[in-house]
Amino acid sequence: MTRTQVNTARSGGELRTPSVRAIGLFSIYLRWYMRRHFHSVRVANAGRIPPQAEPLILFANHSSWWDPLTAMILGQSLLPQREHYAPMDAMSLDHYSIFKPMGFFPVDGASMRGASQLLRAGHEVLARPGSVLWITPESQFNDVRKRPVEFRPGLGALMSRNGRLTCVPVAIEYTFWNERLPEILVNIGEPLEIADGAMEDARTWTNLLSYAMSATLDELTMLATERDPDAFETILSGSGGVGGVYEVWKRLICAITGRPYYHDHGSLHR
Repeated sequence: MTRTQVNTARSGGELRTPSVRAIGLFSIYLRWYMRRHFHSVRVANAGRIPPQAEPLILFANHSSWWDPLTAMILGQSLLPQREHYAPMDAMSLDHYSIFKPMGFFPVDGASMRGASQLLRAGHEVLARPGSVLWITPESQFNDVRKRPVEFRPGLGALMSRNGRLTCVPVAIEYTFWNERLPEILVNIGEPLEIADGAMEDARTWTNLLSYAMSATLDELTMLATERDPDAFETILSGSGGVGGVYEVWKRLICAITGRPYYHDHGSLHR
């Protein structure tokens, strides 16, 4: 029996080993696609992720359709040697079936069955050396400024059924700075290193994680407001300038007059 068949048998046919080939091919498209739509992907405090921590959970806020794609960029850039898994609403995963061989597994968010799917698949992911579980405990889109941050109990329940864990909050915001295209800003929060998840119940863990996410989002808000690129590490650079006929005209005038050409709008003010 192959490794994939073993995983499928254990998880009731829902968890699939990520395909290195599928991820590699999709990554080529993903980076091109993200560069077309964003000026950059910037990460603050990436060093807070303990690189050797196992089992490892990265839990993020959920503010946009872009979140799964952003998470894939983050996983490939910050933890490239790890296998990454994430739950996705079963209906959405059927609609975006391209994600099925890339570590996404279905959960039925409209019924109690979804909780058991998350617990079963999540437990299997955490038991696999070198694996990372990504999860958005809000389970629906919420504005990054909404407080309190309200998490559904699934992740807390998973934690209370496992032993040693490291959980790291990941705050993501999509915002405009000085360019035509928006920035993806990410802040890594302080890790929660848990000796034994069974020492607290699911509600306690859920509340603790929501507080940690609030603090991480608040820190990101401060960084985003200051608009200081040096506070972040740029892990993906996209398009700059104003684009279109404006960019052609700017290049032409600079060529005729001999003035220096600045591609990024922000560079005019440095």
